[in-house]
Amino acid sequence: MELGLAGADLAAVLNRLRRAQGQISGVIRRIEEGRDCEDVVTQLSAASRALDRAGFAIIATGLQQCVADIDSGRGGGEDPHAVRTRLEKLFLSPA
Repeated sequence: MELGLAGADLAAVLNRLRRAQGQISGVIRRIEEGRDCEDVVTQLSAASRALDRAGFAIIATGLQQCVADIDSGRGGGEDPHAVRTRLEKLFLSPA
């Protein structure tokens, strides 16, 4: 299945990923500078949230595409149980 993000959705996910990238750089810099543990953990937590939000946005798009494919008959005749199993794996992957 192709990732179907476009327009504003794509921009939002890319912005979240870039934010996480900057926050991870900040974590590394803080560790290298020997900064306070609380400061490092706070920055690490922010990076984790940004990655989670980007991941969930991608997963939501994937689920929406899968449901649309099934509803329109483009599921390729795939067994509904197999589709459900695949969707559950997809949804639970960031957990």
